[in-house]
Amino acid sequence: MIRQFELVEKVSSYDSSIDEDALNRAYVFAMKAHGNQTRASGDPYFSHPLEVAAILTEYKLDSNSIITALLHDTIEDTETTSAEVKSQFGEEVAQLVDGVTKLAQIELQSQFSDQAENFRKLVLAMSEDIRVLLVKLADRLHNMRTLNYISKTAKRRRIALETMEIYAPLAERIGMQELKNELEDLAFAELNPDARSSIIARLDFLRGDGKDNVKMIIDELGETFLTNNLKAEVVGREKTPYSIWRKTQKKKVFFEQVADIIAFRIIVDSAEDGYRTLGIIHGKYRSVPGRFKDYMSTPKPNGYSAIHTSIIGPQKHRIEIQIRTRQMHERAEYGVAAHWQYKQSADHKTGRQYRWMRELLDILDHAASPDDFLENTKLEMFPDQVFCFTPKGEVIALPSSATAIDFAYAVHSELGDTCVGVKINGRPMPLRTELENGDQIEIITSPAQTPSPTWENFAVTGKARARIRRFIRQRQREEYLNLGGAIMERAFQSEGYEFSDKALGEVLSVFQVKSAEDLCAEVGAGHITSREVLEAVFPGIKENNNTNKVISLFRRRGKKKKKDEKDKGVPIKGLIPGMALHFAGCCHALPGDRIVGIITKGRGITIHTIDCETLEEFSDTPERWVDVAWDEAATPDNHVGRVELVVTNEPGSLSELSLVIAKNGGNISNLKITNRTLEFFDMIIDIEVMDLKHLRNIIAALRALSVINTVERARG
Repeated sequence: MIRQFELVEKVSSYDSSIDEDALNRAYVFAMKAHGNQTRASGDPYFSHPLEVAAILTEYKLDSNSIITALLHDTIEDTETTSAEVKSQFGEEVAQLVDGVTKLAQIELQSQFSDQAENFRKLVLAMSEDIRVLLVKLADRLHNMRTLNYISKTAKRRRIALETMEIYAPLAERIGMQELKNELEDLAFAELNPDARSSIIARLDFLRGDGKDNVKMIIDELGETFLTNNLKAEVVGREKTPYSIWRKTQKKKVFFEQVADIIAFRIIVDSAEDGYRTLGIIHGKYRSVPGRFKDYMSTPKPNGYSAIHTSIIGPQKHRIEIQIRTRQMHERAEYGVAAHWQYKQSADHKTGRQYRWMRELLDILDHAASPDDFLENTKLEMFPDQVFCFTPKGEVIALPSSATAIDFAYAVHSELGDTCVGVKINGRPMPLRTELENGDQIEIITSPAQTPSPTWENFAVTGKARARIRRFIRQRQREEYLNLGGAIMERAFQSEGYEFSDKALGEVLSVFQVKSAEDLCAEVGAGHITSREVLEAVFPGIKENNNTNKVISLFRRRGKKKKKDEKDKGVPIKGLIPGMALHFAGCCHALPGDRIVGIITKGRGITIHTIDCETLEEFSDTPERWVDVAWDEAATPDNHVGRVELVVTNEPGSLSELSLVIAKNGGNISNLKITNRTLEFFDMIIDIEVMDLKHLRNIIAALRALSVINTVERARG
């Protein structure tokens, strides 16, 4: 445990503006505040904040960060108040301590929402001052180093999993690679101890067997640079057990097949020397195709810069090489702390200058719940990335497998919302196209465009998924609200009552909703029935004796219906996954069919044809029936029509069948052979058509073929 004078001396060695008095007072203040408290290890509790402070001195953080580390648990675990901290150490330290205090008990066990909510607070706190995150990471690192003292296995695994999923990616995002590696390896030791022990045993064997090889490679590379009058330092660095295990899992290879267990770093004085080094290496040794990455000209979002290459090096060993300048090396090791921003400008406090931080805040604005935010944030922190360019040359970093729609949202949220097409390297491509390193992306937009729910199927980034889901929720609620309002209005009228929001307002607490609109939306979604609402509003109401009555949607008050005018019902439009309207798979309703809707709990309305045999199952529940019709003004769309055929078993019959369907504008979406004999095939075909008339035209054309024995529209 570092002593008081040692801590002061260590901070003084790199920070000439140190406030020694404040640092000494913070040491004594924290020691007195924690008093006789002890940790699970039996050590005095004060040893923990002291070790956290010592970790931060390794990254040469400013005095206020060190003071915050000493005080970070005083408000949470002692009787100290925020006002006391502010009066003794100033506003800045008080805000930092308060920011860390709010994050003290992040849980990942059954209280998942609590953990998600606290992670949301972490993002907000570190967006205001990135040092909150630095203190929190140091706090987590010391807790992981002493994790073995916790007796409960479940608690240890929870903390380790949380470290792996949240804190290690955050450390990587701010470039603190060493801290990230240690967090991952400590978590790995808890989550998969057998795998780690196995890898360590193999590494111990290789260290003894390959020690001479490492020295030989370093010596040969050093001599090569010396011959070319290049000043360079060569070091070999062994990968961590977790990074080796992750590579075996990702590439599905055995330990023995991992060629780059030891990475060789070449440290030079300038970027020009870096590219010269690359030329010398590739000139002497064969490079491994597909293993070259230039982060020197295109740094990662966390500021990491280097050139990566793999070669068949000395003695035919395949080795991985990283080329860095000394400044790049320092940044790679210490991340955001390396540039010592805290002494340079008033902007050092905010984390908003980081693009990824702004994107997390954008996800926060559009997430439906803390859980939704946490899920999308984990997506946003994936380490594997591709780098693409805007038409103006701006670099956009995205997770691997990201698509054009992810790129659009990464540039700007509105660009994503109004995206209608994309050009990749000058060629029009589908929005679902996966992007590759170096692609130049041009997004085509339209003011009339809105996010398509299908985008969520291929969106990878948390920001894109959060925006798309928000739009779906808004559209879904509108559909449920309109449908539920119409159902309730008709239900009230059928019992001789006038429908009003005031009537619903009296029973909101019964259904645990906040407003009449929320109640109508729940009815529209099928979570609550209109009968349940009626019985709550009018206790003792009797069931209608007419069990065979089909409830029609009530026409808006004030519009008198002409005698010869029929109810148009609910227009069917905007059908998207999760919305209020669905087509039944038993009858495959098409525009032109007479249809009816059945309210299904949790799904909204399911559309059947009026002659569908499945409707018999609902004959005793007339309150679930809704009279609906097709909206003739809606934009034409493809629907699935199903036909049953008996086809002659002879060469070319399937070819003729598919050709006729295609010539008549249909598209086969599914085909199933249900029976086969020497003479005939019995089959079912799903065909994408515009409406009933379109399907009938295709059926008529099929009947004219000599290879078709019979063809009928499928029922049931």
